[in-house]
Amino acid sequence: MKLPLNRRSFLQAAGVAIAIPAMEALAPTRALAAIAAAPPKRLITICTTLGLHAPSLFPETAGTDYEMTPYLKHLAEHRDKFTLFAGLSHPNQAGKDGHSSQMTWLTAAENPGLSGFQNSISIDQLAAEKLGYVTRFPSITLSSDGGSSQSYNRSGVMVPAEHRPSKVFADMFLQGKEYEIKKQKQLLGEGRSILDLVGGQANRLKRNVSANDRERLEEYFNSIREAERNLGEADAWVDRPKPKVDAELPPDIAKDNDLIGRTNLLMKLLPLIVQSDSSRVITVTLHGRNDVPVVDGVKDDHHNLSHHGQDETKIAQLMRIETELMKSFAGLLGGLSEKKEAGSSLLDNTMIVFGSNLGNANAHDWRNLPIIAAGGKFKHGRFVKHDAEKNVPLSNLYLTMLQNLGIESDKFGTSSSTLTW
Repeated sequence: MKLPLNRRSFLQAAGVAIAIPAMEALAPTRALAAIAAAPPKRLITICTTLGLHAPSLFPETAGTDYEMTPYLKHLAEHRDKFTLFAGLSHPNQAGKDGHSSQMTWLTAAENPGLSGFQNSISIDQLAAEKLGYVTRFPSITLSSDGGSSQSYNRSGVMVPAEHRPSKVFADMFLQGKEYEIKKQKQLLGEGRSILDLVGGQANRLKRNVSANDRERLEEYFNSIREAERNLGEADAWVDRPKPKVDAELPPDIAKDNDLIGRTNLLMKLLPLIVQSDSSRVITVTLHGRNDVPVVDGVKDDHHNLSHHGQDETKIAQLMRIETELMKSFAGLLGGLSEKKEAGSSLLDNTMIVFGSNLGNANAHDWRNLPIIAAGGKFKHGRFVKHDAEKNVPLSNLYLTMLQNLGIESDKFGTSSSTLTW
């Protein structure tokens, strides 16, 4: 018996609903060419709020023949899939304090935090507003620490972030009555897979689709299993009762100061969000903190290190932290590159902005921001170096990405035009 399929088909069991990824079987034959030509476009923004050490990131040479720097060497495998920009920023970002530009990185609103300030809509929320409910979640807002985000709605109100990957996973795949969801969370915590509950349906589905679809399904299911393993090592324990034992509390990956552990979990979760088409608009804020991160060789707190005062010992520690962030970002690029859809990869159909609201955190300077644009079928493989003093509006890049999403707009934030490179 063949399973009836459509684009919103699910494999279902008590407390579980798994969306089926895009496949040949989900469309009539005459529509396959259209699907292959136009898979969904997505947008991901990722901001590390304490900047990136510019001498370790920016090459001396602009263009396609730029040299690899200590940070860029970790992205070498994906060189033709990203473009590095210097000389981009939002104007008039001197705000209430040195970190106020964090709240306007995605909006470009001027004078953040000063008297009379009103934030404006962020690029992700504008995209979600225009695209609507083409997915279960118009947008997903994530952070490495707490509910603070860089996403703002049309009224200038912050959209709270979710920092628990387990909660995002549950929102995507667990449904039903409260006791059913609780039971599925318990099974996940015990190492069981939500795929165990829909195994029969999944096997019948694989028997009734093409070889290409079977391969795509297996890849998708493997991604779910990998996400479950990652969560099982960390946040899946959040809702479980803690037994009383006669022993000292061991270290936990869920430590507040484990920026890299939390970042790695988020970067591994993003391809699954994209692949399942749970959302096409995702933002991630990687918060710097006033404590010592869990990174080998780092003994001072992250915020203090970002204000290094050119102290070589502090810079060396800062580079250790930021190197791990670059490795994590490289993992995201790899995760999206290896997953295929409609004759291309998820990365080809996903625009990513990775960077910071601070160009020089040591001086709280919001100009000359470190910005990497990746994926999205743009022409990449270049270092584009704009004037470090007379910056080009970062909003020009945002406007370009909105238009690439199919959103008709000739203005965003402080844009003066689209950005070409």
